[in-house]
Amino acid sequence: MFESLIGLVAIIALFVIISRQQRRIGLIERELGALRSLVLSGAVPPAAKPADQATTEGKPADAAPAAAADIASPPANAPETPAAETDASSGEVVSGPWTSGEAAPKAAEPARPDAAAAKAARQTDVETALGTRWAVWVGGIALALGGLFLIRYTIEAGIFGPGVRLAMAAMLGLVLVAAGEFIRRTGFRVPVQGATGAYIPAILTAAGAFILFGTVYAAHGIYGFIGPALAFTLLGAIGVATIAAALVHGQALAGIGLLGAMVTPALVASQAPNPWALFGYLSIVLAATGIIARMRDWRLLMAAAFVGTGLWTIFYMTDAPGANLSTILFIDAVTLAVLAFVWLGRRGGEAEPASGFDWPSIAPGFFVGLSAMALFIDPEYAAAGDALWGAALIAALVVVALYRPLALALLHAAGLATVLVYLGIIPPTSIVSDFSGGALGVEGLAAAVADTLMLRVGIFLGLVFIGAGFWAARNLAASAQIRAASWAAWGVAAPLVILLTLWVTFGNLDRDLAYAAVAALLVVVFAAGGEWIARGEEPPLQGGAAVSFALGGAAASALLMLYMAFGSGWTTILLGAAAIVPALATRWRAYPVLGWISVGAVIAVLGRVAFDPTIVGAEFLSTTPVFNWLLPGYGVPALAFGFAAWQLARTTPALPMAGNGRPRLALEAGAALFALLTVAMLVRHAMHGGVIDTGAATLTEQAIYTLIAIGAGAILVAIDMRSPSPVLRYGSLAAGVVSAAFVVVQHFLALNPLFTDESTGEIPVFNLLFLAYLLPAVAAGGLALYARDKRPKWYAAMLALVAALLAFAYATLSVRRLFKGEFIGLWSGLGQLETYTYSALWLIIGVALLTAGVWLKSQVLRIASAALISVAVLKVFLFDMSELEGVLRALSFIGLGAVLIGIGLFYQRLLTRAAREKLQTSS
Repeated sequence: MFESLIGLVAIIALFVIISRQQRRIGLIERELGALRSLVLSGAVPPAAKPADQATTEGKPADAAPAAAADIASPPANAPETPAAETDASSGEVVSGPWTSGEAAPKAAEPARPDAAAAKAARQTDVETALGTRWAVWVGGIALALGGLFLIRYTIEAGIFGPGVRLAMAAMLGLVLVAAGEFIRRTGFRVPVQGATGAYIPAILTAAGAFILFGTVYAAHGIYGFIGPALAFTLLGAIGVATIAAALVHGQALAGIGLLGAMVTPALVASQAPNPWALFGYLSIVLAATGIIARMRDWRLLMAAAFVGTGLWTIFYMTDAPGANLSTILFIDAVTLAVLAFVWLGRRGGEAEPASGFDWPSIAPGFFVGLSAMALFIDPEYAAAGDALWGAALIAALVVVALYRPLALALLHAAGLATVLVYLGIIPPTSIVSDFSGGALGVEGLAAAVADTLMLRVGIFLGLVFIGAGFWAARNLAASAQIRAASWAAWGVAAPLVILLTLWVTFGNLDRDLAYAAVAALLVVVFAAGGEWIARGEEPPLQGGAAVSFALGGAAASALLMLYMAFGSGWTTILLGAAAIVPALATRWRAYPVLGWISVGAVIAVLGRVAFDPTIVGAEFLSTTPVFNWLLPGYGVPALAFGFAAWQLARTTPALPMAGNGRPRLALEAGAALFALLTVAMLVRHAMHGGVIDTGAATLTEQAIYTLIAIGAGAILVAIDMRSPSPVLRYGSLAAGVVSAAFVVVQHFLALNPLFTDESTGEIPVFNLLFLAYLLPAVAAGGLALYARDKRPKWYAAMLALVAALLAFAYATLSVRRLFKGEFIGLWSGLGQLETYTYSALWLIIGVALLTAGVWLKSQVLRIASAALISVAVLKVFLFDMSELEGVLRALSFIGLGAVLIGIGLFYQRLLTRAAREKLQTSS
């Protein structure tokens, strides 16, 4: 086990070092490329200033003489080595081992970019990598492993006793650390130029620290020479000292020290573990790491420290029996304190950045938020009333995020924790369904927390999010819009989720005036807060993202209030009427979100009627025609949406961010849709005796729907001509297409009395055929004529063709009814006189269509006439010749011939007249 642990740690250390050095190599190669370009272009780079040689992230601290002097001054008699030596004979710069290229050559001849020079540069890079970087890395790892293998050999050979072996290993580790410090202090500050990743003092120090870790662990875990307390103290001290040494040796060494410090509690076992000792030690490591990471701006190191501490906290909460709440709160408090006062602490009075995001703060936000959720959800913590402390942790996250704006991740963590906790209190439900022969189940798990406690905690957290969210959004609205939007979003989202879940879990779902009053209060608070934030914008009252979230929250609160306070019927009506309020508000405020809130009302009402088309429930819907809940349930929203669209048409064109009037168009579409739904639902209600959700549609009902669709198309065309709108234009086209589809699918096929044998009525003229065929034919023809110059040609042609087909169907079915009576199903057969009458009728209709086409100058009608006459010709020659007998057969052919000759004469006169008019015009 000992060898496996050594190998694992060695592999991790090697991975960390190599990854870090590869990044340094990439940086050096880019810098060399830039310098080579300057040399080839003949430009002389300016000399670097001493201030520019300060240590940056990823470089050893001794890379700059100024930084080294602050930490450890070299001996007074240390020789001063020039930064660069110039060979006068060649004009090239010879780099020394104590420089990083501070000085630039005074004169350099531009080298020719030929193939030989490029090949020499590549050879130099390979030589530098193999001779400096890789040699030093492998050498350091070899030293560390060699020391441990030496200890193993002495164990196996029995040369020395355990105490001597451990002492020798400790001496080797100390010697390596001392050697690294000696080399650093004697002037070897930065390695050979091009080999900055091979910093020998850091490699030696890391190898020494690695050996010391292994020595102390062997003394405790293998031989038992020292107790757990001493071993814990020594390992922790080595880890912290290694992290501190990173100030002069680089971030890679700090990573090794942090890894050892975080693994130490797992290496040292105890029969009676003390959580205070564990978390006290972790707090010291975290604070020390935070200080060093802040001094060098090492983000990766800080994030790793937060992750290690968070993992230990979660491990303790999940696996330790009877976990001590005080220690959990202590380590969470220390984590937030290190983040707020150490890592994100200001330097020298510098101001907080106006923008930016600190990604290492994601780790403390995640783990502290997870701890808070555990105090709510875990039965043991919940039974002890620890949910209050969970709420305190969430509030602490919000406070730290408010104090340090860069730590915005803490706000998101607090909001997510709150939402998940309160969604978890909803009573559990199970959803089971068959899926490929198996059962698919989803089960919910509620939090084991008392009702009154969750109510009090919910009020507290709601106030925290509202207060902090709106205050921060107001202060950041002018300088950091994304941060302001985030604060405003959580300021409305968390309270709304809390209110919704408490109402669903503990309230009365039918009607609860207490929760409705709270929702009404939130409407006022969110609306006032949005106005307050808007006044803090620059320029004020622009209605940015933060204002949009606040006003959107007010709209969502109003929606909840209506559901909580009113029944289903009044909820639908008031939801539709609510679209007027934000539309009217555009008279005083040019906030782009106001129009979209009205659109949200359309979506809410659509969802409501899709869930329950009867508005009040089928059992409560009156059977009285027209004057029932359907009229206001569909009619009031239609009127409200129309008024809101009219209002936005007057105000939104002046808004620079109104989305090109898209909210107005959506409201116009909603108004048209609900107007059609109003009429259609009232018709269905009347046709089915007050029941609208059962029963198949009849031809009578479908005829009414078709007339409604055609009438809606005409109304939309008329309105569009007075107030042009894309919604009205495309809506009228859609209405015409839908009506044509109704005719083809329902009137001619599915509900045709020829196929269904439905009763056509006893009245000779005003019967089902009149309602289902003649009236739609007149309506479609009238709409085609009205839209002839107002809509595309295909639209008018389609409607004209539909009108002609409906008229043809009406005439044909009327003949059928004349011979068969009320029921005209095909299975009753055809008589000879009836067959002849169809031929004569079709020829008459064909001639009428031809006359109308010439008079109206409609090519569609003339083509329809030709098609109908062609059908009549085929019928006479193919059907009448075989089915008719005697005088009827003769009359059929005589009539056909007379009509065809008359049509020929008509076209000859028409063409002769056209030719004469053309000749007169040309002369």
